[in-house]
Amino acid sequence: MAMRWFAVPALLATLAGSAWAADCPPLLQGSLPKLHAKESIDLCQRFAGKPLVVVNTASFCGFAPQFKGLEALYQRYKDQGLEVVGVPSNDFKQESKDGAETAKVCYVNYGVTFTMTEPQKVRGADAVHLFKVLAQQSSAPKWNFYKYVVDRQGNVIANFSSLTKPDNPEFIEAVEKALASKS
Repeated sequence: MAMRWFAVPALLATLAGSAWAADCPPLLQGSLPKLHAKESIDLCQRFAGKPLVVVNTASFCGFAPQFKGLEALYQRYKDQGLEVVGVPSNDFKQESKDGAETAKVCYVNYGVTFTMTEPQKVRGADAVHLFKVLAQQSSAPKWNFYKYVVDRQGNVIANFSSLTKPDNPEFIEAVEKALASKS
């Protein structure tokens, strides 16, 4: 009899997992390789129901010092559920071809602790799914450090140019609006 009771939670977990996958917003479908790691990030599993800031980055861009501001933003709001996802890209010819070098810039030079992926295409037909959906919902990145604020339902509520620093009041306001959104 006890064996059956153990099977029920397992069955419920399986069914919940299936239901969760069905509820995954289009933006978060798929996975991306984590920067300089042997693991992959299941976007839905990791970020569904959470407010996000998604930014395409480049190690050798003049805007790279924004990593510090993005990290400060993450530290300020992570306890409220905010996730920041950095996606390095060489689409604008300012990213290293070596993931180890990209990782050094992010993790060592700027102390990034938020999620970073391996370099990806972020524009055009070859863009990864995440950026195709971001472009459909708003616009494709026009340069490195283009920022998207996404609510808990996986919808872009605002996007900001590379010129907008992470401590910009309008950007902070959008982040706080995403934090206040209901899942």
